[in-house]
Amino acid sequence: MEIEFVRSRFIKHFDGSTGSVYASPGRINLIGEHTDYNGGFVFPGAIDKGMVAELKINGTNKVRAYSIDLKDYVEFGLNEEDAPRASWARYIFGVCREIIKRGGKIAGFNTAFAGDVPLGAGMSSSAALESTYAYALNDMFDCGIDKFELAKIGQATEHNYCGVNCGIMDQFASVFGKAGHLIRLDCRSLEYQYFPFNPEGYRLVLLDSVVKHELASSAYNDRRRSCENVVAAIQKRHPHVEFLRDANMDMLNEVKGEITAEDYMRAEYVIGEIQRVLDVCDALECGDYETVGKKMYETHYGMSKLYEVSCEELDFLNDIAKECGVTGSRVMGGGFGGCTINLVKNELYDHFVETAKMRYKEKYGRLPKVYDVVISDGARKLC
Repeated sequence: MEIEFVRSRFIKHFDGSTGSVYASPGRINLIGEHTDYNGGFVFPGAIDKGMVAELKINGTNKVRAYSIDLKDYVEFGLNEEDAPRASWARYIFGVCREIIKRGGKIAGFNTAFAGDVPLGAGMSSSAALESTYAYALNDMFDCGIDKFELAKIGQATEHNYCGVNCGIMDQFASVFGKAGHLIRLDCRSLEYQYFPFNPEGYRLVLLDSVVKHELASSAYNDRRRSCENVVAAIQKRHPHVEFLRDANMDMLNEVKGEITAEDYMRAEYVIGEIQRVLDVCDALECGDYETVGKKMYETHYGMSKLYEVSCEELDFLNDIAKECGVTGSRVMGGGFGGCTINLVKNELYDHFVETAKMRYKEKYGRLPKVYDVVISDGARKLC
């Protein structure tokens, strides 16, 4: 997203003056799905697509906000009863309110923003928007809030103003992102560690199936319940087990006769996935991208056959990746649609993308969308 583009719209809508420009990225998650609510690890990285916003203090107690992409303008105050109706503006309003709740002093400002994070593709455009404004307002109004709290402000905005009970991963990756590194985040302790991700000779590409099946929210709740059922069964023998993260396959097999076959499969996937995140971290420290790819395929199999959150279209894209010799491929995100994330050798890239597009169109009558991503820096001031 070009600074000049956002600035030109800001100047047009706000009397020819200029302010300060900030940006935050979307994110990918290389491996570690459905591990967050099981106390495990996730492994995200910030990407080279995100949100860019220009802001300038306006001397009033009103926020004047313009969404460049939606061509929509909204004004709102900073008190709880001033919540705007437009859903996009609630993200900005929520960030303002969450900063105020933490003792930050915020006054009115003018702002315009735009983004190039594809909507609905699982790259967290909403977290990019929240992180942009959390970082910008903290900087402009000198609130003294640390980066961890900025990520929590984004999460609290989702919970309290946008009706989404999300975890911390998306906002965390958007704030803490670092070029050339992925971040292993421990979802229980919130400790984190950077790991090098410099896949020379490889590219990361997302293939968007352009489908979203309606099962997602009810299926998500069912799977959480399965995990809780298994933990409850294991706890009777091993009281220290608080999450599936604390369990192993031996413990799971001990209770096999006391839980349903479905609950067993769900737990088998989660226990395996938590270990795969650790295995991928070890592989990256050795520069072993072939092992990384192998673990990605294992994750896809687990999400498709054990956790059952894939769908026909994503399995089809995963099969094509295998046939084309792609190093690693898996469904990314909660499942039931969205993207596959693929680690592809440079020399196979063109053939893979063309084959996937052609075969997918033949089967489903539409093209998948293709997004190349590069691991990049987190929230920052641009000028």
